[in-house]
Amino acid sequence: MKKRNRLFWTPCAAHCIDMILEDFEKKLEVHQVTIAKGRRITLYIYSRTILISMLRYFTKGKDLIMSVNTWFTTAYLTLGCLNYHKIQLMIIFTSKQ
Repeated sequence: MKKRNRLFWTPCAAHCIDMILEDFEKKLEVHQVTIAKGRRITLYIYSRTILISMLRYFTKGKDLIMSVNTWFTTAYLTLGCLNYHKIQLMIIFTSKQ
């Protein structure tokens, strides 16, 4: 520090946001439950090829899982996609195909 007195330490914003989201999931039960349900829904859909093809048809090729570098951010972005496509998901699960 004596040699480089103009060197500043700043935290990475992405890491800070990821830590905040991790705290949300660990400390708020509603977040734990919601993320667990979202994981079950996406796992159910992506483990069946017919549902994947129907999903791609009704969402015009969009996926539910948005992959990013941080694990907790991925969970919240996936929940956002599930919410955004909830009408299409209801159509898929209520259709007779």
